[in-house]
Amino acid sequence: MDKFDRIYQLHHILAGRRTPISLADVMERLDCSKATVYRLIDAMRNHLSAPIVTDPEIGGFRYAPDSNSRAYELPGLWFSAQELQALVVFDRLLENLEPGLLSEHLAPFSKRLTELVQNKRLGLSEAAHRIHLVGIAARPPTPWFQVLASATLQRRKLRFTYHSRSKDERTQRTVSPQRLTRYRDNWYLDALDHGRKGLRSFAVDRVSGASELGERADEVAKDALDEHFASSYGIFGGKANKTAVLLFSPERARWVADERWHPQQIGQFLTDGRYELRIPYRDPRELIMDILRHGAEVEVAAPEGLRAEVARQLRHALQAYGDR
Repeated sequence: MDKFDRIYQLHHILAGRRTPISLADVMERLDCSKATVYRLIDAMRNHLSAPIVTDPEIGGFRYAPDSNSRAYELPGLWFSAQELQALVVFDRLLENLEPGLLSEHLAPFSKRLTELVQNKRLGLSEAAHRIHLVGIAARPPTPWFQVLASATLQRRKLRFTYHSRSKDERTQRTVSPQRLTRYRDNWYLDALDHGRKGLRSFAVDRVSGASELGERADEVAKDALDEHFASSYGIFGGKANKTAVLLFSPERARWVADERWHPQQIGQFLTDGRYELRIPYRDPRELIMDILRHGAEVEVAAPEGLRAEVARQLRHALQAYGDR
């Protein structure tokens, strides 16, 4: 550890105690000599105004209690080496998540973070090359993302044009934004649609002409949002009213048993080695797509309607290849 790390750690040792800590214990926990401990304490007293006092009985150290019962804190921003590493990882992850999305706003933070890393000689200059995120079928958000994010955080109503993929039509929407959701490498706006008088999820990349209104957004309780958007399977909203029962082959079970398809899923291994997965759902479209990617390694046991639809799509897929 360098001097700054030891000061940071000594502060947390003293701040977390009501009784003095001995010199020997400080030397052991900081892994340093007696002289180094005294140099650290001197630096904290003289340059950081730390109220460190020496206990006359054991020769240990503690923070003197403040007359207003306020705990002493190091001035400015202090980070341990581990915390700086975590911040560097976060910074690189955010940049890889959506290149340029927040670069303008986070530029001062990134610059200061780089200076701190270089000052502490942590050797993290290659973090951008060593952390790699691969987005699958990701759709880049439009410039309107900033408007949606601002209105969501500031709790203001929104008006925008929405181009629906399923119906290929454009409609004007006035909504109370509730939250932005990152789902399968894409952004969605969960909102109360005032025209449809209900909760809706909007793909951010299909929004255009967004403007923030002066009216305060209507609030929807978190429990109500979770019940509508998270109780059923996938991005399609609505409270789950059916349960899919999927049977995976013993070979595929080794992967699926460790996967989380839904927060309320129930899975178990059967005596023949297959894996049974039960998933609540309402709209089957996304669930069917995930079932089909497992091909012959999965069978829909129930309900019958879902089983029939998967079988129908498999037959159509086979017909597309013909007898070639």
